[in-house]
Amino acid sequence: MGSIVQTLLILITILFLDSIIALEYPQELNNNLYPADDNQSTPPAEATAFPFSPARDSSPRAPALFVIGDSSVDCGTNNFLGTFARADRPPYGRDFDTHQPTGRFCNGRIPVDYIALRLGLPFAPSYLGQRGSVDDMIRGVNYASAGAGIIFSSGSELGQHISLTQQIQQVMDTFQQFILSMGEDAAYDLISNSIFYISIGSNDYIHYYLRNVSNVQSLYLPWSFNQFLAQTMKQEIQNLYNANVRNVVVMGLAPLGCAPYYLWLYQSRNGQCVEMINDMILEFNFAMRYMVEELNKELLDANVIFCDAYEGSMDIIKNHDRYGFNVTTDACCGLGMYRGWIMCISSDMACDNASNHIWWDQFHPTDAVNEILADNVWSGLHTSMCYPMNLQDMIA
Repeated sequence: MGSIVQTLLILITILFLDSIIALEYPQELNNNLYPADDNQSTPPAEATAFPFSPARDSSPRAPALFVIGDSSVDCGTNNFLGTFARADRPPYGRDFDTHQPTGRFCNGRIPVDYIALRLGLPFAPSYLGQRGSVDDMIRGVNYASAGAGIIFSSGSELGQHISLTQQIQQVMDTFQQFILSMGEDAAYDLISNSIFYISIGSNDYIHYYLRNVSNVQSLYLPWSFNQFLAQTMKQEIQNLYNANVRNVVVMGLAPLGCAPYYLWLYQSRNGQCVEMINDMILEFNFAMRYMVEELNKELLDANVIFCDAYEGSMDIIKNHDRYGFNVTTDACCGLGMYRGWIMCISSDMACDNASNHIWWDQFHPTDAVNEILADNVWSGLHTSMCYPMNLQDMIA
């Protein structure tokens, strides 16, 4: 009982924290790891300690990586917002390169960190965390915001977030800066050859449909709701295309019905996934894959790929022994059944070794899972989950 009271006190404390207090270091640490100065021939001491750090004199496979999405790829946006959806305190980031929280909802790296390394690029800085100069943004920017959804109001009860539509507007603002700084031709060349990675949609279920906000379930059956989300996403990708974006990775959703929060909420027996939720996710991914096929037919010179995170995640869950995971249902950090009742807010709530866990907290996978999924997006190393091709083939 004492631990529950202590946890509630911590939650109350978070309510009254200034949204900027915990924010003195995240992007500065990133900048020290991967400085923007391309003339620097020797990487800093911190960077050389990590074997996957991109060599500063290597030729990147793409000019830049731009990231749009939610907490699955947020690298620090929400550090600057007044919200409960924050990951700027320990134990988040404890296994990251700097061993400090940066705003990533993980014990270590998120998938786009591994993608950046495969592309030979530095980790993309948060749009709100960089200084706003073209030099800061020319190798990529991360616009993702935890709590954001395809629907504007998804996740609003958590506090501030940058929705999909708002993130697209930030992308357009960035493009304007590029055009003013380097001229139209150079800017369009950069944009058309860069990679755009979109990972969003979970919060439209977690914080909207499954909570039946505005009585949405009586207005939309799951299939109709999925169609609405897919068509909204299609319009946003068309908006990017009209701004000269040509290479887009669209991530499907992971099996939310297997997340520790829903195992706890539905009192799962023996860790069985909640089929009703996973069925919705399967439908969503089907609708998104079909939408991507339509875009590739309709948009001249567009390379849009769909990567099925459900498929990749279920492969990990079903073959967990092969991947070295022996804890498949419980989160590493949290409280309650499956550690899914209370979110990860204290180092005392975390397991000692996250590398053998599939789930880090209520909803997010561990660094080890993120690396496997990123390898699949890049080359299908462990299982083929991208259609009609993987990222490596797309940029070849």
